[in-house]
Amino acid sequence: MSSWATFFFLSFFSVFTCIKVSSQDLTLLYNFCPNTTTYSRNSTYYTNLKTLLASFSSPNSSYSTGFQSGKAGQAPDTVTGLFLCRGDVSQESCRNCVAFAVNESLTRCPNQSEAVLYYDECTLRYSHRNILSTLRTDGGYTLPNVNNIPRNQQDRFRDLVLATLNQAATKAVASSRKFDARKVNFTALQSLYGLVQCTPDLTGKDCLRCLQTSINQLPTERTGARLLLPSCGSRYELYPFYNESAVTTQTN
Repeated sequence: MSSWATFFFLSFFSVFTCIKVSSQDLTLLYNFCPNTTTYSRNSTYYTNLKTLLASFSSPNSSYSTGFQSGKAGQAPDTVTGLFLCRGDVSQESCRNCVAFAVNESLTRCPNQSEAVLYYDECTLRYSHRNILSTLRTDGGYTLPNVNNIPRNQQDRFRDLVLATLNQAATKAVASSRKFDARKVNFTALQSLYGLVQCTPDLTGKDCLRCLQTSINQLPTERTGARLLLPSCGSRYELYPFYNESAVTTQTN
């Protein structure tokens, strides 16, 4: 089988896999819970954390905008946190993902004062430190596809991925939701899809810095990859992994 035939077969397989996974329940992609600071279940911090998490899963939360931040309690037991839904998901999908993340958070990070939980459709964060309007690029995670681009196409593909995601980053920085997604042609038969997003509480400068950090660490020899950071994320694939009609509405 030629390299191009193999390439298209693997791309088709990636689409099939994506469709299969999307029909299943929400799955945690990665969680980051450093053990540097912990709390006990009978502490004031734990009470404040439950209050904050309850506000995120409340029917009155900002699911329509896909982002909400807040704090609970007084120093030294203050908890700050936020949730961010992917910019193309529906209000219902955002609500479901956040509620799922809230329910899982105390199991995944049972006594850590700081946590980040990454899902495909949302991210949940909280900390004993102030994380609001603050750039964070530690605690990240890379999720590369297992399949590689044919070797003789890797340089051109890398250039296209970087150009596309950097254009998206420029657009995202200037938008209120700090989000952009776009589609470009790789070949006559194959499109490249890219998406970038920051938490909207970041300044444009910090958002761009975060996205550049994320984009530059992507393994572009793969048929797709994403890099998750607490303050932002970037992803590219050879199949439509986001809702194109929603993106058209929200990024014009």
